[in-house]
Amino acid sequence: MFTKVLVANRGEIAVRVIRALREMGIASVAVFSEVDRAGLHVQMADEAVCIGPAPSSQSYLNIGSILEAARRTGAQAIHPGYGFLSENAVFAKACTEGGIKFIGPSWQAIETMGSKTGARRVALEVGAPVVPGTDQAISDLAEARAIAAAIGYPVLLKASAGGGGKGMRAVRDESELESAIRDASNEAQSAFGSGEVYLEKLIERPRHIEVQVLGDEHGNLIHLGERECSIQRRHQKVVEECPSPLSRTTPRLRQEIGETALKIARAVNYYNAGTLEFLADQSGRFYFLEMNTRLQVEHPVTEWVTGLDLVRWQITIAAGERLTIKQEDIQWQGCAVECRIYAEDPQNNFFPSPGKLTQYVEPAGPGVRVDGGVYSGWTVPLEYDPLLAKLSVWGLTREIAIERMRRALWEYQVLGITTNVRMFQQLMADGRFVAGDLDTGLLQRFIAEKAEAEPDGAELTATVLAAAVFENRSRSNGVKPVDTRTGTVWQIQGRRGLLR
Repeated sequence: MFTKVLVANRGEIAVRVIRALREMGIASVAVFSEVDRAGLHVQMADEAVCIGPAPSSQSYLNIGSILEAARRTGAQAIHPGYGFLSENAVFAKACTEGGIKFIGPSWQAIETMGSKTGARRVALEVGAPVVPGTDQAISDLAEARAIAAAIGYPVLLKASAGGGGKGMRAVRDESELESAIRDASNEAQSAFGSGEVYLEKLIERPRHIEVQVLGDEHGNLIHLGERECSIQRRHQKVVEECPSPLSRTTPRLRQEIGETALKIARAVNYYNAGTLEFLADQSGRFYFLEMNTRLQVEHPVTEWVTGLDLVRWQITIAAGERLTIKQEDIQWQGCAVECRIYAEDPQNNFFPSPGKLTQYVEPAGPGVRVDGGVYSGWTVPLEYDPLLAKLSVWGLTREIAIERMRRALWEYQVLGITTNVRMFQQLMADGRFVAGDLDTGLLQRFIAEKAEAEPDGAELTATVLAAAVFENRSRSNGVKPVDTRTGTVWQIQGRRGLLR
């Protein structure tokens, strides 16, 4: 087993990995940019090394600086977390060649599956269902027109080299195609260093279902069930749950989609943690989408339901140990739901809301878990993804889990910046969500409906009334007032005046 591991990330995932290392008796090394000098992960680690200025290209994406930090501190392995260099085959290969263990899959698997078109080719080779589309990046407009006409509009343009909604454009007719290719390619180039895009059939009102796999370096590979990730904004997940509500209406889903995921993963000799993502249409038929060759943001919901510690297993597997769990050992108990708490404004197209957290109070209690990376007094920087924490809950049934999430969101208090907590409070009460009637466009429709039903003037009135009702409490205890009915922290803020 390792004695010292460097965590090549920041925020809540760096904190999560450091906690696992401490439990295992392994010393941790944090890396940080100049703007993250006071970060929680820096404070929690046994050692910390500054790797550059705020821009991620000069710090968290700087392979040379990270490897040098590992060598200077004597770290035997590097855990990349998610994002940044976690799916960078060049980085994984550099670690291997430098005698430092990369806690993740082989660089060859990352290289093959990190390309969405490459992953599609692997899926096709093993007979997995895929969304109709191209297996190579499109070369020019003429080719794109021909392919789109052949598979039929609407179609979807997607970046070959990355995800998170970057470089993605829906195209509903030929007149939109040329500008969509230009915009998607430019965005992909900026986000991933590659402007290559490919084209596939756009499935209307799809569900986003993914399968967690875990394997060792001795050929053992299992799946840990499916997660529902259909609640998204700008093609990025914000609410996840395990299992998918679709499993109740389509009992065969878990077995069939799990077996398909394993078939694809085995084709590239995959080991460590990974996730295969699928789209499911309204009938429950699923199609392979892509593979994330790393730990997922939403891994806590799988941990809740299976009882497994995925980060601990990642480290154990990287140390060369065998997976002692067989497929038949996996049991799924209850339901878990996760909300990603962001510093952003849902009423302003989810625009980031950096700034100082003047007060930060996380919920607690039975069945509640917060994977956080911030604290009161911390300043949320503009330079990085504005994720503050992941709030996840567990319940014996989905209904109980949703009720518990409502309670936990009621307790969540964030002052000084705008967050999406209030949006989640409302979403957890929406009849469609409660019924499990989900698709990737639901959140967008939900936000539009709320905006129409609650004009700015109504929100401002509610804000003023709430501030007046709790003014005495605010003056007596020195904090901003809290609406005890909803758990919302109220503060006058411009025309809308609402602080979630």
